[in-house]
Amino acid sequence: MEIKPIAFIKTNFKEKFGIPRQSGIVENITGEIVFEKQFRHPDALRGIEEYSHLWLIFDFSLNHRDSFSPTVRPPRLGGNTRVGVFATRSPFRPNNLGLSCVKFEGVKYDEKLGNILIVSGVDLLDNTPIYDIKPYIPYCDCKPQATGSFSDEFKDYKIEVLYDESVFFGIEKTDKENIIKIIEQDPKPAYKDENKEYNFLFSDYEICVEINEKTAKILKINKI
Repeated sequence: MEIKPIAFIKTNFKEKFGIPRQSGIVENITGEIVFEKQFRHPDALRGIEEYSHLWLIFDFSLNHRDSFSPTVRPPRLGGNTRVGVFATRSPFRPNNLGLSCVKFEGVKYDEKLGNILIVSGVDLLDNTPIYDIKPYIPYCDCKPQATGSFSDEFKDYKIEVLYDESVFFGIEKTDKENIIKIIEQDPKPAYKDENKEYNFLFSDYEICVEINEKTAKILKINKI
């Protein structure tokens, strides 16, 4: 079977570093889903406004590999413990397919691009190919009794973010909140234990942060 993108999503994540490890963790980060020309028929979205959330099936487009590894190292297990790839949501998968549940915020119309879906709680890189969109159906998709292995242990995991208010001078409140929430999730590679400075891009900003085991300090934020 050969599949092709039906759309691409526009987000403020310009690189992999800093992207939340799961959708919905940073609720206010939005994305815009722009459909490919042949899928812009308005009837394709008829009734979508009756759903609060959507499933996105997408391509881990920067993680394509020719080889297959049966095990991966989940970041929340410290980056040294290996588990089966099919027991994780690792982006390094045989078919590079990802699945995200996002909140549906509405539709806006563009004269050139047609109807664009606005979603929030995104965890996708800018220009990620979208292969399919399906509604989230609470009565069958929500399983309150489900267990989540090691992910349950780390569901509330955060590190403390330290900063001087001056680093956020001139930055809108929503952007400030999103930057802090991104860093709270400890975006550094799991196998990096030592203190280290990281620079990453989010929206219109380049952010420099020093991260250690339990805290992160925002050193500077530059408008780009």
